[in-house]
Amino acid sequence: MKVLIITVAGTSSRFSESIGKPCLKCIYSPSGIESSLLYRILHQPVNFDKYIIVGGYMYDSLKKAVEKDFSEYRNKIILVKNDKYIEYGSGYSLYEGIKAVIDKAVDEIVFAEGDLFIDTETFLRVCNSDKSVITCNNEDILANKAVAFYFDVNNKVRYIYDTEHNTFKIDEPFLSIFNSGQIWKFANAEHLHKVYEKMNENEWQGTNLVFIEKYFSTLSSQEYEILKFKRWINCNIIQDFEKI
Repeated sequence: MKVLIITVAGTSSRFSESIGKPCLKCIYSPSGIESSLLYRILHQPVNFDKYIIVGGYMYDSLKKAVEKDFSEYRNKIILVKNDKYIEYGSGYSLYEGIKAVIDKAVDEIVFAEGDLFIDTETFLRVCNSDKSVITCNNEDILANKAVAFYFDVNNKVRYIYDTEHNTFKIDEPFLSIFNSGQIWKFANAEHLHKVYEKMNENEWQGTNLVFIEKYFSTLSSQEYEILKFKRWINCNIIQDFEKI
């Protein structure tokens, strides 16, 4: 079974502030639902068996949009509610998403954060790869908006992100650094299950990067590849969305 997990539970505070009212940015659609970020990623030309959408903030609006505007996916969408989206970080949304399918016959999972616009060609390469995938992009690495990853002297992937959007800090020598594309493919279902089971409750309460780093840092470099998006927009504010 091929699964796409999309997490959209966050409060979208910067996006809401930029348009002057509370808003769930994944379904923001000034010119019809087809312009929304959630519509765009669900309608990528990839045939997933299940779409796991993890919501939290403005959950009723999300549920209504899924029922009304995505009825063609009715038998494939599993809508999951993260009741702890305020108390915990993004890791708990990923935990809820994986939990929804962990006991099913999953072959691979693609995980995408729900505030992204991406080019179709690269997304297809991610989904069609026979390896696990880390993505990156060509944007500047800015602490007030980017998730970054680097390779340490042992060539292991490490992620950095400042939840306060102030500064990055790396306390060790490193070989290279990249701006994360915030979409990943977990092609090794057995390995995913092991990493999932070994993580404790406190680790899931942080960012989703805890699980992601544990998964990729314990694979050999031959088991995954890095793919760079040709076009990538992280829609933190309305001005980002308007670039689409």
